[in-house]
Amino acid sequence: MSAPRIVRCPTCGGPSVFAPGNLFRPFCSERCRNIDFGAWASESYRVAAPPSVGDVPDDPSDPPSSDAH
Repeated sequence: MSAPRIVRCPTCGGPSVFAPGNLFRPFCSERCRNIDFGAWASESYRVAAPPSVGDVPDDPSDPPSSDAH
């Protein structure tokens, strides 16, 4: 039988057992898992991307469009 794989916890950096017996893997504990989840929920983690056409505000120097129906 091989030794359990030990990985670094993404939250605290401590040792974490990466095996089915660790319900919080890859985290070392429920606390670290919840800290990470809270960071995602509060949008602390972001993926950089160029703005899409809908995200760019209109140029205030442009005249209003005549799309009135």
